[in-house]
Amino acid sequence: MPLSDGELSVLNRWWRAANYLSVGQIYLLGNPASDGKLPAELIKPRLLGHWGTTPGLNLLWAHLCRVIGRSDRDVLFVCGPGHGGPGMVASAWLEGSYTEAYPAITRDREGMGRLFRQFSFPGGIPSHAAPTTPGSIHEGGELGYSLAHAYGAAFDNPNLLVACVIGDGEAETGPLAAAWHSTKFINPAADGAVLPILHLNGYKIANPTVLSRIGRDELTSLLEGYGHRPWFVEGDQPDEVHRALASALDEIVEEIARIQAAARHGETRRPRWPALVLVTPKGWTGPKVVDGKPMEGTWRAHQVPLSEVRTNAEHRAQLEAWLASYRPDELFDEQGRPSPDIAALAPDGVRRMGATPYANGGKLTRELELPDFRSRGVEVSEPGQPVAEPTRVLGRWLRDVIAANAATRNFRLIGPDETASNRLDAVYDVTNKVWEAAVLATDEHLATDGRVMEILSEHTCQGWLEGYLLTGRHGLFNCYEAFTHIVDSMFNQHAKWLEESSAVTWRRPVPSLTYLLSSHVWRQDHNGFSHQDPGFIDLVVNKRASVVRVYLPPDANCLLSVADHCLRSRNYVNVIVAGKQPGPSWLTMEDAVLHCTRGLGIWEWASGNGEGEIAGDPDVVMACCGDIPTLETLAAVSLLRHHLPQLQVRVVNVVDLMRLEPESEHPHGLSDRDFDTVFTTDRPVVFAYHGYPWLIHRLTYRRTNHDNIHVRGFNEQGTTTTPFDMVMLNDLDRFHLVMDVIDRVPSLGSRAADLRQEMADRRVEARAWTREYGEDMPEVNNWQWPG
Repeated sequence: MPLSDGELSVLNRWWRAANYLSVGQIYLLGNPASDGKLPAELIKPRLLGHWGTTPGLNLLWAHLCRVIGRSDRDVLFVCGPGHGGPGMVASAWLEGSYTEAYPAITRDREGMGRLFRQFSFPGGIPSHAAPTTPGSIHEGGELGYSLAHAYGAAFDNPNLLVACVIGDGEAETGPLAAAWHSTKFINPAADGAVLPILHLNGYKIANPTVLSRIGRDELTSLLEGYGHRPWFVEGDQPDEVHRALASALDEIVEEIARIQAAARHGETRRPRWPALVLVTPKGWTGPKVVDGKPMEGTWRAHQVPLSEVRTNAEHRAQLEAWLASYRPDELFDEQGRPSPDIAALAPDGVRRMGATPYANGGKLTRELELPDFRSRGVEVSEPGQPVAEPTRVLGRWLRDVIAANAATRNFRLIGPDETASNRLDAVYDVTNKVWEAAVLATDEHLATDGRVMEILSEHTCQGWLEGYLLTGRHGLFNCYEAFTHIVDSMFNQHAKWLEESSAVTWRRPVPSLTYLLSSHVWRQDHNGFSHQDPGFIDLVVNKRASVVRVYLPPDANCLLSVADHCLRSRNYVNVIVAGKQPGPSWLTMEDAVLHCTRGLGIWEWASGNGEGEIAGDPDVVMACCGDIPTLETLAAVSLLRHHLPQLQVRVVNVVDLMRLEPESEHPHGLSDRDFDTVFTTDRPVVFAYHGYPWLIHRLTYRRTNHDNIHVRGFNEQGTTTTPFDMVMLNDLDRFHLVMDVIDRVPSLGSRAADLRQEMADRRVEARAWTREYGEDMPEVNNWQWPG
């Protein structure tokens, strides 16, 4: 049905009101005088924010309110140009959801003044659509992630429509480009729908945008190639744009409903989903010319069109005229409240986009059914036996997790084509990989529905999972360790979101983002140097202690215990580093649970001297963190027991890396007293660590015995070689660890020098063997822990 004059009037009045409120937030410390005059002291001393994209966002919010009223469905607004934050705040205030979240920001003249003052002001709110913004799951401070977030929110939410506004600058980023392929992964029978809205306003900060400068036919072909059927709405005359946009959205919503109904009645063909291209001027309705230069419709409108309002009377007069152009006296009553017809455009209750629980996912979170991981553990007959593949053991438990939560459909396993490579393929016993594109007879485990998602874009994987978690569901991201760096910046943004969210009282905790990093640095022997980098941990530890957790389980049973803990947690980023290759199993399940609960501990069964005696104070502490460092440490201890039986050794294994920090720095940190009890106050500590060695120094630099801590780790030495040669390249091998002990225990006497030479010779022999035969020496892989 065409837009009626009454509907047109209300939509335009909402849009004008939202634009007025947006300009006020950018410029003003309070409400203008009744005559509209703006004294200099009413202007903010620092003008911050982005006007250029905001009028388009306000337009879309108004029309989506109409869509909700007509279609009776839930809509989540994902604002890709998150720097258009004043628009989302203005619209949430108009619909009342902002005042419900912040009662002091009342919907009247006084509250409007507070709304203006707080924006981009000390002690107020940021300029982006941050966690403080009702209705937002996406800040958009860093561009590129909106579409992946939108699809993540739509998965397993069959009644949800996610309206994802994509700025045309954002559309130039790699993550956004890959996310268009999400059309091949969304199931219209079981998932919600995403409506991508490409907002072409023509410019970035200082340059034209690529997609605004190509022909309509080329842009149409691009969107069709991604699997969309595009609708175009273009113009700069408000009434014409309102009518065209309303008509397009009516058709689009009807088409989405048709697609979903067909799929839910058995249609299996992949649909061509609608997409909307909205072409409007940048900075629409703002100043057209400033200081003799064109402003509206150019890159100059990107941020603050009038930049010297406090000191420049001409600019201040232009701002007065700009605000007056919206005729606020027609939009707000004498008390500053939105006119009744404007307020009535907003949907009721939780249907308002600022109040939707989908943007506050903790309200919707349902606990995972987690089967007892103990039943999937490895039976350990003695330390080091049996040999097991930790992630394969984990995969069998994840299979049980998926089966236990099949009915609720609230868990997904996501990764870049590496589920089987990382030995998690037991999950295919109970589920498939989601795949909506063509399937060949030679394919395996592909189906239109499943709990596993794989696409060879780490950005898209993480974006999907973030959207899924932020709307209240659960998941696990498995990835090769070295290539988790691809999402470094996405991790940063999500960690910041969680940190800010924890301070927002109305936001509920959401399930944690958990990474499983496998195919790690020490066992990437066949792929070589490009696949050898453990530095993601260093990046993670940079974040606030309230958000991050890092675990390096030494064997399969510990991995199960850690994974269970992480999937139960809320509002964290958990990083688990675990190997997929066969390795020794050190702890029984009972001991593994106790060890992981403590986070670190003395392995008394591995400590003492060659006669099995344990003295009160050791001669040396052998510490380890990570599966390969643990193996090399225990192999070194085995050599020390044989060659230096009188030496008292204490073995300390670290699972929870954050236990090394002081308790003042991290909730998991050890007290100084406990740290000194474990690591001593004056004995040498030889620490074998999975990653870059300086991280251990950074975490322990305040400790009493820090000067005696000597760390071996990855020193950026890598190539295509054998696993043991990798540890020798980085001086983390058992022979080098023995030499470190010899160098740091002066009481060993004359036998020490001979043993040091023997260890050096054996290292040379081991490397020569590798170069000659292309494999590790048999004794390296067949050593027996003397128990």
